[in-house]
Amino acid sequence: MIFDSERTILIVKYHLFSVGGSSLRIIAFTFLFSLICVSSLHAQSGWVEQSDNVSVDLVAVFFTSFDRGWIAGDNGFLASTTDGGRTWTKYPLNATEDINEIYFRNDDNGYLVAGRKIFITRDAGRTWQETRIYRSGAFGAGSPEFLSIRFSDKKHGYAVGSVLRRSGGDEVVIDSLLMRTEDGGDTWQRIKVPTKSELFHIDFSGNSHGWIVGDGGVILASTDEGRIWTKQVSGTALPLYNVDFRDDNEGYIVGKAGTILRTSNGGVTWEKVSTNFKDTLMRVDFADDKNGWIVGYKGEILRSNDKGRTWIRQESNTREPLYGLFMDKKFGWAVGAKGVILRYKK
Repeated sequence: MIFDSERTILIVKYHLFSVGGSSLRIIAFTFLFSLICVSSLHAQSGWVEQSDNVSVDLVAVFFTSFDRGWIAGDNGFLASTTDGGRTWTKYPLNATEDINEIYFRNDDNGYLVAGRKIFITRDAGRTWQETRIYRSGAFGAGSPEFLSIRFSDKKHGYAVGSVLRRSGGDEVVIDSLLMRTEDGGDTWQRIKVPTKSELFHIDFSGNSHGWIVGDGGVILASTDEGRIWTKQVSGTALPLYNVDFRDDNEGYIVGKAGTILRTSNGGVTWEKVSTNFKDTLMRVDFADDKNGWIVGYKGEILRSNDKGRTWIRQESNTREPLYGLFMDKKFGWAVGAKGVILRYKK
């Protein structure tokens, strides 16, 4: 059987053969079937664009159930749905900064990071309140920018990003930033890490094991509830934008220029996955132990069903960069530039 992305050709042959010394003539035929596909093999997917009057770049998406979810992005844009994405209602968040991530640790308790600000909800997103996790002057002449937030349980939470300083008309990274709470977010302490690179994303497996990825190929890991962090060897100097761990061992990282890394030993060693995809990849999310998705620039959506060993392209029907991803076993969402919202359903 021979498969091609534009044409599928199936050839089956039955030949003459002899049985018990006497020739038994069996029907000999050759069957040739050629199917011209409407689209390529990798286009067979369940991604559909959702129509909505959103024009800003969307960076983050998170769902707590099939019906209830949130999208967020530039200029403090935040919207929610209670009907599975058929309609979206904008929330008047008191922020003009770009929202970099939204995350819920359960149905009621959620968090989002927007530049120097962090907002918390305790009522399933009906209301959001800004929380201050650092003191004025805590960073000297610099200022914080938060890019990712996670809670490993009810009490332990972490926010990562960078410390910025204005130089001319630009803001430059002068240090990495990791903040940690042990009391559910009432008080926060800065944790020292062995790098000054910008930190893009954090993920935890259970209470103890955590990983952070950042600029310059940085991977940090902790096994003591985030108190002490050590470097892991990524094998690349390219920026790494997102990390997803299924348990203490199985993990995945994506980054610039099509970088995909996977580990089966908690990051003691990281393997670079070889593919033909070279566009920057922004998010990776596994719905279960085997099935995972990646989104990135130029509308790229990749899927794996073998624990990230191999990846195929799925059709997104957009060329806009995709920045945010949320996957469940039965449904998924991706968001991107110019208000793109994509829904995946099996």
